[in-house]
Amino acid sequence: MKVVITGSRGKVGRATVEAFVAAGHDVLGVDLVRPVFDAGVVVPGRYVMADLTDAGAAYSVVAGADVVVHVAAIPQPTAHPPHVVLQTNVMSTFNLVEAAVRFGVKRFVNVSSESIVGNFFPERPFLPDYVPVDEEHPLYPQDPYALSKLFGEQMMDAAVRRSDLRAISIRPSTVHNADNYESNLGPQVREASSTSANFGSYIDADDLADALLLAAESELPGHEVFYIAAPDNAGGHDFAQFLRQNHGESIELRSLSRVDASGIDTSKARRLLGWEAKRSWRDYLNADGRALEKAPASD
Repeated sequence: MKVVITGSRGKVGRATVEAFVAAGHDVLGVDLVRPVFDAGVVVPGRYVMADLTDAGAAYSVVAGADVVVHVAAIPQPTAHPPHVVLQTNVMSTFNLVEAAVRFGVKRFVNVSSESIVGNFFPERPFLPDYVPVDEEHPLYPQDPYALSKLFGEQMMDAAVRRSDLRAISIRPSTVHNADNYESNLGPQVREASSTSANFGSYIDADDLADALLLAAESELPGHEVFYIAAPDNAGGHDFAQFLRQNHGESIELRSLSRVDASGIDTSKARRLLGWEAKRSWRDYLNADGRALEKAPASD
């Protein structure tokens, strides 16, 4: 398939481009990073620098595509003014969806966020109604980033009502790769109480890329939403125990698939997409949350 992947030079975007190229798809990466023209520098797929908040740019990159995988976004509300976060994320998504509808794109894969439920960046205290959180949990966004992701999912709903476009929204947990497991998850491995926002949930960038590939290749009709997270929590803590220690009986605890379960239920993705997480924090960190020593390269 001819696939447009936005945000292709970011943490998730790089892993996604590699997964799609390895699967044999014709990939056009799009981002705000300048192209590389030096001889010998190899970047998988083709690449175009484009600002997708401009409708013309969005139409230009989407023309001729079979699938759009929309990864690009300002990834949190803390480093930009609120109106910039909302305007950037909403208008880039709107322009791409509009172009996809007009050009007859077959599938739109929208990267949403676990924070859509309201657990990250709230100005007033927030706790979920129940855990593990699943796709049926009500959405209570407070901040402009979570709100932009809610609007994005609503755009998917509207698009499938007015066209033959099929859409899938992926809500990943916090994303990590080899470069940042220790800095991002190390504290949670050492101390379960530091996981209050999402109860230790996480996802490896390559596992997320696998989910995006399955979504792009899926024949599911309409617009489906999936949470994507590793099955365990960072540190392998007893989920029920640390939940009660930190939150008492204020949150309903639903059935767990394992003692060290994630705070996110991904059974829908496993059932409908055939997705399974293949990587763990244990591949990168020891029990103290420190990076595993790499074996010396052989001569």
